[in-house]
Amino acid sequence: MSDKKTALVTGANKGLGYEIAAGLGAQGYRVLVGARDDARGEAAVKTLLAAGADAITVPLDVTSDQSVSEAAELIERQVGRLDVLVNNAGVAGETGPGWVQDPTTLDLDVVRAVVDTNVYGVIRVTNAMLPILRRSASPRIVNISSSVGSLTWQSDPNIDVGPIMAAYSPTKSFLNAVTVHYARQFTGTNILINAACPGLVATDFTGFHGRPPQQAAATPIRLAMLPDNGPTGSFFNDSGPIPW
Repeated sequence: MSDKKTALVTGANKGLGYEIAAGLGAQGYRVLVGARDDARGEAAVKTLLAAGADAITVPLDVTSDQSVSEAAELIERQVGRLDVLVNNAGVAGETGPGWVQDPTTLDLDVVRAVVDTNVYGVIRVTNAMLPILRRSASPRIVNISSSVGSLTWQSDPNIDVGPIMAAYSPTKSFLNAVTVHYARQFTGTNILINAACPGLVATDFTGFHGRPPQQAAATPIRLAMLPDNGPTGSFFNDSGPIPW
């Protein structure tokens, strides 16, 4: 078993996920790069290793029960420990001009696909990894959410929350609710679970609009490294707590 604290980041071969992995690697964590595409995962690991991080690839499709199960088995077999899980993998779904997803014309297949990755995928991965996480002295779970999932902000006409994304945004509200219920279930344990809003991040996910992913990774990394008396069941961006 590795004697290093170990972190699994889903969707970590590029963008925000990669920078979260890189940041944790720079803090001395062994990082497990969850990636659907083996070649891209290996390429990311090669770059991390060159930067001095300890990293390995974990083939992982969060929408597949078999893939997630095999990933948990691989981690158990090759690493033997898991201290941090960052549920980063996410999709936006097809949008119209201006990133709009009109609720009155939504394709339900698009909605199902977005929910499968952004919510079911988080539940699928979290529950598969829990047996390993529970053995950690200080397990941490970070769910990558978004301010567009804040019902308080979405319903406030004085706050600009961007275009209507009626498939994507509700999945983040759903994820936030799931995060709260996990936190309730973990009451009395050493597991801390929180949601993080990285803001608008300049990746292929956003057409490279937004801030650098290195900056956006700061809050998820901080939540992954919380002390034992840190918060749980909360929602944060760089400025602090976000209203649900």
